[in-house]
Amino acid sequence: MSIASQGTGIARFAGAVARPRSGLARAGDFVALMKPRVMSLVVFTALCGLLAAPGRHDPVVSLVALLCISAGAGAAGALNMWYDADIDAVMSRTAMRPIPFGRVSRPEALAFGLMLAAVAVLVLAFAANVAAAALLAFTIFFYVVVYTIWLKRRTAQNIVIGGAAGAFPPVIGWVATTGSIGIQPLILFLIIFLWTPPHFWALSLNRAHDYARAGVPMLPVVAGRAETKRQICLYTLLLAPVSILPWALGPAGSIYATTSALSSATMIMLASTLRTSGEADKRPARRLFIFSIVYLFALFAALLMDSMTTQS
Repeated sequence: MSIASQGTGIARFAGAVARPRSGLARAGDFVALMKPRVMSLVVFTALCGLLAAPGRHDPVVSLVALLCISAGAGAAGALNMWYDADIDAVMSRTAMRPIPFGRVSRPEALAFGLMLAAVAVLVLAFAANVAAAALLAFTIFFYVVVYTIWLKRRTAQNIVIGGAAGAFPPVIGWVATTGSIGIQPLILFLIIFLWTPPHFWALSLNRAHDYARAGVPMLPVVAGRAETKRQICLYTLLLAPVSILPWALGPAGSIYATTSALSSATMIMLASTLRTSGEADKRPARRLFIFSIVYLFALFAALLMDSMTTQS
């Protein structure tokens, strides 16, 4: 029996015999539904969009707006796990999630996700403005309905189109501060949009067997490893010039320009190494996936540093 099938068996067995949980353990299960690791990146990019926006920054409003964006991202994660519980149960990477493992029921996850989404949108509307709340509501809808329900199981381009949902947080942060959308937050949106395919495909290259077993048409499953590597390189090359735009068009300064140039060069090098690597070598894809996370954090951290320097 493979490790993957063992994980699936454990998940199904646990789901059958799971006992009621309470207290901190129960709360932890619902926190896990919110995908906290993914949420951390969402929150950070939203914070950068919020603080990079021009105008007065009310600390209370900014904090509430950030909490609402976090809750919205968590709601989207919970609703994603609710709908994908069937395929999560047959994938080794996700078999231990709260629903397939039997710690949270699907109706509980659905109710939790819907309630969290409604609260996040309503509070953001009152604390910041209706435009930011509407954008948050659209982002949750896009991730759950457009990506999770419609695209994920139907097309190999699921992560390309669906990745737009992950690109909205800095725009929401900007709109929460200014009440309007400018060219700068749209550039931040485009950076994350182009970053998502190489980031996620680098992960899926080493998880293709999982997606194939679950019937999810990820690019490595449908088009093969060679084509996936080619498209990773293509998107990485497109990302590099776009990532310098916050400096070229303003308001980012020299810290951002240097960080962007060095990070993009490293990302291109890792993508090129991946493309020329052997079929059985999993290390280049893993390196690119890990660095892609560092890349986005570094880019937005540099933008935040430049913004704080400019505004001080």
